Amino acid sequence: MHKALSPSRVDGVLPSVSKFLLLASLALCTASAQVVPVPPTPQVGSSNPATAEPLVSRPPTKPCVVSLLSNAAFENFNGAPLTYAPPAACPGPWAKVVLTADFTVTAGRQFDRSAWFYLGDTNIFYGTTAEPRAALSPSWHIERDLTDLTALFKSPQTGLASIGNIVNSTYTGIIYASAALEFYPASWQAPAPVTPDIVVPVSSGNGPVTLNTTTDQATATLNLPRNVEKVYLDVISQSQIGDEFWYLCVPSAVAGELETCGNTAFRETEISIDGKPAGVAPVYPWIYTGGLDPYLWEPITGVQTLDFKPYRVDLTPFAGLLADGSTHTVAVSVYNANGYFLSTANMLVYTDHGSKEVSGGVLSNTLTAAPNPEVVQNLSTDSSGTTTGTVNVGSNRTFSITGYVNTSHGRVETTVAQKVNFLSAQTFNVNPVTQPEIQNLVQTSTVDSETTTRDSFLIEKTTRHISFPLTLDYTLINNPDGTFTQTVSVDQRNLHTEAKSLDGFSYFHSNTQEQVASKDTIQLSSGFSILAPGVGTSSASYRSNDSLGDCYSRSLTAANQKLTSVTDGKGCHDHNPWF
Repeated sequence: MHKALSPSRVDGVLPSVSKFLLLASLALCTASAQVVPVPPTPQVGSSNPATAEPLVSRPPTKPCVVSLLSNAAFENFNGAPLTYAPPAACPGPWAKVVLTADFTVTAGRQFDRSAWFYLGDTNIFYGTTAEPRAALSPSWHIERDLTDLTALFKSPQTGLASIGNIVNSTYTGIIYASAALEFYPASWQAPAPVTPDIVVPVSSGNGPVTLNTTTDQATATLNLPRNVEKVYLDVISQSQIGDEFWYLCVPSAVAGELETCGNTAFRETEISIDGKPAGVAPVYPWIYTGGLDPYLWEPITGVQTLDFKPYRVDLTPFAGLLADGSTHTVAVSVYNANGYFLSTANMLVYTDHGSKEVSGGVLSNTLTAAPNPEVVQNLSTDSSGTTTGTVNVGSNRTFSITGYVNTSHGRVETTVAQKVNFLSAQTFNVNPVTQPEIQNLVQTSTVDSETTTRDSFLIEKTTRHISFPLTLDYTLINNPDGTFTQTVSVDQRNLHTEAKSLDGFSYFHSNTQEQVASKDTIQLSSGFSILAPGVGTSSASYRSNDSLGDCYSRSLTAANQKLTSVTDGKGCHDHNPWF
């Protein structure tokens, strides 16, 4: 299938599956050499990348700002060094630490690229870049709340900002970036939160780890103190090259006739400690700005495309084990990785400040080492060579992990119980010679979790529902004159709910819903070059509210590469805004 319309964000080599990689936003031109900051609110009429996602909320105190990058140019794979020193005027404690970054790609020809910032070996930002066009030099802004990495910022650090890029006579777009850290002093209005005492990176020095197969791992050796009380792992697994469109893959045995990638449409991140299963993280189906059809994502980008959000795995049941004074190994892998994924993670460790040594261990663990996905195929090929039918793959996992720690404030027992469900249903009508080529996808990926913490006589429960629905329809028609018409529609969502209770009394609820829906039609020559800009529409919405009365709402619409509306606050002034 002609789906891989975006080349690799790493090496710029066009994958063979992409026989007509569309260079929609690509042409030679001269360009400026500076970051061009964008307004905080998306602007109607603009073609700059736009998202409905909120900026990071700020405390009322005045921050100290530490620059990390200033108009750094990325035109190769060398990266830009980062040097950090704690702000002398804001020694801490800090109510919040925020990373801000601004990017500009010069007008011309260039691909979307992976972007990551590391201090030490710890990841502080991960995303991708926008693609330019001959008359478009896109600029965008990202922010990330890094308060949980406070322990990292207490001492000087060196690091690397990497946006691997190729600039030559063909690919001319240069990427520029500026970045800074904002440190907000704590006050009575905004007290300093409890943050992890230790941050342990799972990385490859100043970058993520390449995972080509299921058995490949990103690992870190742990030598933690004897008073570990809580542990979390924030993990990102980014699809690349043959795995970029993993959600459109099929079993390898039929990948050739369906003209798509192999190893099925199921991927899952696995976490292990000392070789034993410890947690699961679903893989979000990110779509980059050059993916499928570049005009789909101009100006409204896909969900989290420019700023990936890590998935948090609760490893607290293993806190007692990790505090036993021995060396341990945490590992991250991607089930069905097929050349390839990039993975990185930060382990967040909380210690018992009232004791130098705790005891504890794992009481039970029903998580299996690997999932057992089921594939159901119903395909047929007629005499013309047209293959039609369906390919489905599903995975269902239910597990519970319980551990305990004897702390300075008593025995604390933690149980993490989860149901992790995945289902991909694809429909095909493919003729590799005469067309049409049709591939439709409905994918659901959900996690339902309940974390129960027993601390003396208190029982606290946190329940979460996370869902990543994806609907995608792709059609390529061979016209009588030898040209082609391609139509793609995509609906991405990211849904989260959370509820907390103490001894059966509910005290907090929250709900977050994000959606991006895009449709575009482009005309292609017989050689699969774009004859004209795409004709399409897109929309984005983001709404979050909670039982404390906090509410955020923004919706965007766009048509034919221009933002057409921005609506803020809709639904936040209802009588009962949480529901």
